[in-house]
Amino acid sequence: MTAPLNTSRPSSNEMPTVRLLPKANARAVRHGFPWVYANELVTDRRTKALTPGTLALLEDSDRKPMGVVAMNSNSKIIARMIDQDADAVIDQAWFEAHIARALALRTLMYDEPFYRLVHAEADGLPGVIIDRFGDTCVVQPNAAWADVLIETLCAALVNVTGVTNVLKNAAGRTRALEGLDDVSAVLAGTAPDGPIPAQMNGATYMADLIGGQKTGLFYDQRPNHAFAARLSRGARVLDVFAHVGGFSLAALAAGAESALAVDGSAPALELATQGAAAMGMSDKFATRQGDAFDALTALRAEGAEFDVVICDPPAFAPNRQAMEAGLRAYERIARLAAPLVAENGILGLCSCSHAADLGQFRTSSVRGIGRAGRRATLLHTGFAGADHPQLPQLAESGYLKSLFFRL
Repeated sequence: MTAPLNTSRPSSNEMPTVRLLPKANARAVRHGFPWVYANELVTDRRTKALTPGTLALLEDSDRKPMGVVAMNSNSKIIARMIDQDADAVIDQAWFEAHIARALALRTLMYDEPFYRLVHAEADGLPGVIIDRFGDTCVVQPNAAWADVLIETLCAALVNVTGVTNVLKNAAGRTRALEGLDDVSAVLAGTAPDGPIPAQMNGATYMADLIGGQKTGLFYDQRPNHAFAARLSRGARVLDVFAHVGGFSLAALAAGAESALAVDGSAPALELATQGAAAMGMSDKFATRQGDAFDALTALRAEGAEFDVVICDPPAFAPNRQAMEAGLRAYERIARLAAPLVAENGILGLCSCSHAADLGQFRTSSVRGIGRAGRRATLLHTGFAGADHPQLPQLAESGYLKSLFFRL
């Protein structure tokens, strides 16, 4: 164990103070809502001049302390609640306590160290994502305060988990919205020479921690992979927007007859192919690279039919402005996928758009199935795995929805 760094942050009486406007919903913040928007805060010249990532004492409009917040005037979320204890000191010990709490939960749930270790606000580290791949952790500091304190965070992470390697992934839309750079780095140890094999649901996934999407693997779909796999024994499976073979490789591990993975990324499909080979399933696995909408249309023209079809697209509705277009895209996916499902087969449709709630996504999906001339029974509704806990006060933390229909 390494000695703690001397990285103490100011106490409350040394921090700058920021104040809510009288119209702001102070009660929501006191009851656990973790964000303060720019139109809810007194934004005078002094407040606007605070360096992004600065820790400050938040007060309500009556000057009553509410807690320690991280400031970023470049973001619509101008303040993120870090600790509701106004006297909290945000140092390495503070980080270690939060990471240890998150680790204890994951250790209860998973036998092997492959999981999301920290899920941002729900684990008490706003804007911070940490995925663990054995002896390596990938950190996404998607808020300015985490960028400022990244060395302290890294030291705490190594101290608590004992991992050797820590990588910083700075890619993604969220950092851009925060006004942050896109420079990734090795924070501790070394970067892996190649993809890391990760085991989930009996399948082997090859995670590219350097050049892959997000942190290299989507752990959130683990329980939905498992549900689909149980329905895939002896089945012909189509996995659309497959990435590194999430649903298709789990289906093969459960005894599927064959699996076809479709994705726009050739590197992702190469990783999926490597995963199938590692499982000894190469003879049952095939890929098709290209636009998913075009691939679904082409498969229909070819007369293809599958017992299980899963579509797991990227976020079509990443924000409210994209809502209508996103819901139309979900409907179109359902309409194109449904004709490929054999009679009494399974259609799985997924959404990771937090802006589209479950009811809206379900309505779009059912409308698309109906427009394809199919009749559906909803078998199961799935969500993200337990290593992606939800903060009840923050609807955005419940982003993932998976619907499984029998047609």
